[in-house]
Amino acid sequence: MNPKVDFFFAKEGKWQKEYGKLRKILLDCGLDEKLKWGVPCYTFQEKNIVLIHGFKEYCAILFVKGALLQDPEGILIQQTKNVQAGRQVRFTSVREIVKLERVLKAYVYEAIEVENAGLKIIKKTTADYEIPEEFQIQLKKNRALRKAFEALTPGRQRGYIFYFSQPRLPKTRESRVEKYTKQILSGKGLDD
Repeated sequence: MNPKVDFFFAKEGKWQKEYGKLRKILLDCGLDEKLKWGVPCYTFQEKNIVLIHGFKEYCAILFVKGALLQDPEGILIQQTKNVQAGRQVRFTSVREIVKLERVLKAYVYEAIEVENAGLKIIKKTTADYEIPEEFQIQLKKNRALRKAFEALTPGRQRGYIFYFSQPRLPKTRESRVEKYTKQILSGKGLDD
């Protein structure tokens, strides 16, 4: 146990009993406990293996390279369609965790083997994502916009593509593109 992480387990909150059980399971697997991104992160030879985190509806462990795990039990969840590497296992009670303890440990040991083997996630590039038609039209019409968009980092490009793609209605997509054109021209990302 890492004393720098104790605060996470000591604070008042909805999932404290579940967090405690998950912590014990992960430490039993021989992982080192660190604090990263404000949550407990469990590492093996300095490689991130799994995180504990909580949400309103559930608490979860997140396997950093979960997409590479076999998942014979079918318990790994991809949070959104755009998440490429991480996979969650979600819980709403200590009883659920206890029931899956053996399976969770097997998944942790597999995740360690994935790291030891040096396996990497082959991530999609920005070019692999479909640019919404409303944004494509503006990129074709406005050379400065296209140049500014291409100059953005791949992560910022994807941020805009995802944001512009979300609405079902074309009018809403057009409105978003129009609203953020100036920001793209300024070389800024969606949240800058």
